[in-house]
Formats: sequence, C-alpha cells, structure tokens
Amino acid sequence: MKLGIVGLPNVGKSTLFNAITEAGAEAANYPFCTIEPNVGVVEVPDDRLEKLAAIYGSKRIIPAIIEFCDIAGLVKGASKGEGLGNKFLSHIREVDAIVHVVRCFENADIVHVDGSIDPIRDIETINLELMFSDMELLQRRLERTTKAAKGNKELLKEVDLIKEVLKALEEGKSIRSMNLSDDEEQLIKGYNLLSSKPVIYVANVNEDDLIAEDDNEYVKRVKEYAAAENAEVIVVCAAIEEEIAQLEDEEKKEFLKELGLEKSGLDKLIQASYSLLGLISYLTAGPQETRAWTIKKGTLAPQAAGKIHSDMERGFIRAEVISFDDLMACGSIAAAREKGLVRVEGKDYLMKDGDVVLFRFNV
Repeated sequence: MKLGIVGLPNVGKSTLFNAITEAGAEAANYPFCTIEPNVGVVEVPDDRLEKLAAIYGSKRIIPAIIEFCDIAGLVKGASKGEGLGNKFLSHIREVDAIVHVVRCFENADIVHVDGSIDPIRDIETINLELMFSDMELLQRRLERTTKAAKGNKELLKEVDLIKEVLKALEEGKSIRSMNLSDDEEQLIKGYNLLSSKPVIYVANVNEDDLIAEDDNEYVKRVKEYAAAENAEVIVVCAAIEEEIAQLEDEEKKEFLKELGLEKSGLDKLIQASYSLLGLISYLTAGPQETRAWTIKKGTLAPQAAGKIHSDMERGFIRAEVISFDDLMACGSIAAAREKGLVRVEGKDYLMKDGDVVLFRFNV
C-alpha cells in the first residue's frame, strides 16, 4: 500500500518525508526541487510486538510496513500542465491514499508560492486541480461509454453514474464526499480518480505551536475544513520530526518527554495512514521471530495465511487464534490453552486486528 505526500511547493512535504523515512530526500527553499517522486518504506509503530517477542523469546521482530511517496509540489493550473502538473498528477494516480501537507506557520525566510499563508486557499488549490483532472478524464469516459451503451443496461447505468459524478465535481464536491453505494464505489474505483482517494491533512506548524495546537488559528481552520469531509488532521512540526528521526529510541523517548508529547506526530501519522487504508495487522510469533502481517479489514483466514505463503492458503486446514490481550493476560500460550482461550477457526473466519495466529495447512 502506498500513500502520496502532496501539497503546494515549500509547505514541508520533503522535510516530512525525510522524517518519515530517514531517506534524506532533497528539501530546498524553491519550488519543484522534487521532480521524480521519492519513495520510502517505513515501519508501522506497534507496541504489541516487543511484548509478544518477550513471551516467545523471539530472536527478531519484524513490524508491518507502509510505503510513502513524496510527490512534487502542485500549483494552480496543474491539471492544464502548469509547473509540470500533468507529470505530478500521474504520480498521485498511482497511490492508494493522499497525505495532504498544509502550511500553518509564518516564516519570512521560507517563500510561499502565493505570497501569503492561507491554508484553506492552499487546500482548495490542490483539491480543485485534482477535481479538474478527474472531470477531464470523466468527460472522455462519458463520450466513449455513451457511444457503446445503446441497448446495454449495464453501460447505461455507468453513463448515469458518470453524469452524477461529473455534476458533483462541477459543484466543487470531491468524489470521496459523495454518498455512493458499494457497487458505485467499486465502479468508480476502476476509474482511478484522484478526488476519490481517501485523505489525511497534515497541518505543519512551528515548534511553539506544537504543544498548543488549538491556539493556532490556521490549524483550527484546517480542522473545520477536514471535519466537513470526515477527514482526519494530524498536527506536526516537520522540522522537529526530522530531528527526532535521527535519534536512537531512548533519546527519542527523552526528547518527546521534554516536549511534553506522548508520541511523535509521525507515529500518529503512520498509524492514521494505516487505518485510512483499511488495514489491520495479525501477529505470528515463535523462537525465531515475532512478526506483524498486513491485511485488509474483512480478510478471511485462508487469504491471511496466503500473505505468509501461497501454499498455506492452498492447503489451509484451520487457524489457531487468540487475541493479543488474552495472551498477555495469561502470560504464555500454554496457560492460554489451559483456559480454553485459543480458538480453532475455519475457512470462514474473519481476521481481527491483533489476532495471534498459528495456521495449520497441508499441501
């Protein structure tokens, strides 16, 4: 699963990306310093893994991962090719969800492409370009589908849906804000439209506003805007997060404590991004390793086993499952078995986040 980090030039996207991945992407005080998207893989923070590894005496821990893509700054007119816009929009089309970075701080030394700080204007500039790009794609799709739809009921339904979506876009509504049925959403998903992708807004503030985020008027406005489309807002200071990312675990904890924070903004962002994509983790453990496996919500046990190896899905017999909390309360898998807390589940079992699983299979 891949998330695209987007926003206007000079809002802190590449600085945030550096902090997330510690990849050292170029971050400069001029527009379009990022041309090709930088891609980084990052671990999903999960406190359960160390505790589980302690019970099993595991030699190593392997967390779940998620991919972030740093896409160059978009500008007004991007959908018409301004500022290499067509190239950058194509990069967004390849991601599963959007992390929209918004500048919520004043700094005379860092230029703003529009000459002033206005987060709502900035958000709408990006969102409108995504919608304009979708409208252009849908107009072409409508022409082709209308010609092919004569006497075809399914295609006629598709024509009606395209018209409905186009009408919403023309009214300035993103596709993700529409109340579409499951079937309509499935059809729209096939178009790979930009404004249908789920989004998290990241309000980038200065260090002084990191603790008292509710005192920042820019952040308040971003939260109000996001609430209208049921989107989440994560407040970070990208510059501070980049510093934190260079520290060892113990130093990081101490630094966060000094700042009065329980966890870094990046940990919050990564966990929120994981949730945004509809992902959960099930856990496996043994003497060799404790590991988190990423699956979509609603995944059945055989398909979850297939994440480990295709033979396990093909020859699936059963899953022996216990919740992480139950296992921690018992202190060992043996004690959990004695209490009857290890369940035997079949092919119809829907996996849950935090399931600790042993798959039985035969090929």
